Amino acid sequence: MKKTIPLLFVVLLPIPFHVTAVEIGGVNVPESVQVENNTLQLNGAGIRTKFFFDIYVAALYLEEKSKSAEAILDSKSTKRISMQFIYGEVEAEKMTDGWNRGFEKHHSEKEMAALRDRLNRFNSFFADAHKGDLITYDFLSDGSTVTQIKGETKGTIPGFDFQKALISVWLGSKPADKNLKQALLSH
Repeated sequence: MKKTIPLLFVVLLPIPFHVTAVEIGGVNVPESVQVENNTLQLNGAGIRTKFFFDIYVAALYLEEKSKSAEAILDSKSTKRISMQFIYGEVEAEKMTDGWNRGFEKHHSEKEMAALRDRLNRFNSFFADAHKGDLITYDFLSDGSTVTQIKGETKGTIPGFDFQKALISVWLGSKPADKNLKQALLSH
């Protein structure tokens, strides 16, 4: 019996324990996701705050991890950004105002003219978000951006220029939340 216990301990000791998710703000964030037949790795995750309130947990998934916002913005590889709401309720109008401001901060009037119709269509996907709601944005290698809300595909927006514009809201030179930008680039 004495030999069995140490042997059992030695046999069990080398079994690796893989972390499949990290917890941020009470949300389990998976270490990897499947998008367009690609396994994407968690690049970073953090909490979007506004006026000292925690609004949502964002996670950035890439084919290859990167700490360079510029490289991510210029990449045409598959990516995902997810937003899991941890605040009670965010009105659709506040979200769409945020998208509009985020796009406008990073683009000239001429660039906005080229994006405006697609941004308006994108904004039409949103309803009020509630605590626990999950929104994902899949940036596909063909240039399309697929938006899912609570597991339901709301629509697809074409164009690498739109992808870059949307990702710029988080990773651009004037992000909505500088601390969140750093968290998305730090895993």
